[in-house]
Amino acid sequence: MRTKPADQTQLLAAILLQLRGQHAVSRSGLAKLMGLSPSTVGIYVDHLTAMGYVHESGLEQGPMGRPQRRLHLNENVGWFCGVEFNAERVQAVRVDFAGQQRAAVARPLPHRVDTRTVLDEIARAVNDLSQIGSGEMLSLGFGVPGLVSPTEGIAVHYSFIPDWRRIPIVQDMRARFPGRVNITLENNLRAIALAERWFGGGRQLDDYVILGPRRGFGVAIMKNGQLVQGGHHAAGEIGRWPWPLDSRGAEVHDELSAPAVWRRLTHSAHHAPLPKDLHTAFQAFATDESEVWHEIATDFGRVMGLLHLLLDAKSYFLHGPLTALGERFCREIVRQTVRLNPALAQMQPTIVPSSLGDEAGALGAACLAMEAWVPDLSFTKISQPA
Repeated sequence: MRTKPADQTQLLAAILLQLRGQHAVSRSGLAKLMGLSPSTVGIYVDHLTAMGYVHESGLEQGPMGRPQRRLHLNENVGWFCGVEFNAERVQAVRVDFAGQQRAAVARPLPHRVDTRTVLDEIARAVNDLSQIGSGEMLSLGFGVPGLVSPTEGIAVHYSFIPDWRRIPIVQDMRARFPGRVNITLENNLRAIALAERWFGGGRQLDDYVILGPRRGFGVAIMKNGQLVQGGHHAAGEIGRWPWPLDSRGAEVHDELSAPAVWRRLTHSAHHAPLPKDLHTAFQAFATDESEVWHEIATDFGRVMGLLHLLLDAKSYFLHGPLTALGERFCREIVRQTVRLNPALAQMQPTIVPSSLGDEAGALGAACLAMEAWVPDLSFTKISQPA
């Protein structure tokens, strides 16, 4: 049975993703990994080579069998752009066709920023990256805070930008960047989950969770290699859980978001000004032994117990300013989780501070763009095996 053009495009894109992730580096490796015949893989690799996306180098000897020619992606074909933002700043990164980060920019936002200013600064950040190197921008991805509707290309709601309501961000950016640029969006924490898959600790994992006590508090769930979005695209909004768990009116993010934790540690008022760089400020508490520090770890343990009983993920990656509290903080959360939930003694959660840093959201958005892009076969035809 002959392959439909749409299927051909998806298969070409899948081969490129496998090569980009270095899950396979030869024709035979691709055939084995993807469950395809060597002849079929050969035809598609030849086509990608003819299009300039792939090239082959000299022979490489594996642990057994014949030497294989190693396949490489042409990093100069074009580039992927990822953008993440919040109410304070816009961050954008440039990733080349081979999947290597090449540049990053950050643009601060004014106090009490409005939607139009955010969109304008996003466009400026993307244009800044386009000036850094040559090549065509192939795909543009957004890690958007708050609720989103990826299928509609709409940012639904974000509490910290007052007029941020049902913003058609994909439509707006298509008008600013006309042409064949693919544009896609996802919630910023789910974008971060993709960054962990491509650049962080999730490379060898199909099940993991992003812990995001940042301006708010949410999680992103990777299950069986797929992002969990939820029926209303609201999966992971644990910051809206009642807190304490007796419905007194407060919510989890009121006590465990990064700003809330800072104010608890410093005994500051609820609306006290925050340091400009929370991550650096938290470093002073990495060795803290105060009662408040332990109370915070205990509160995180309560939340983690519920999460782990529900999800049983292989790993939980802590993101945001609280990573400055280090592995000791993560170990204490695990200890409190098990103390509060004895049933977890034989299945303790693994919590680690992410190594990706503050650019993780933008990097994840670039991964989103990279995974969404497919080759254009409008003017090409792939010959099918007999």
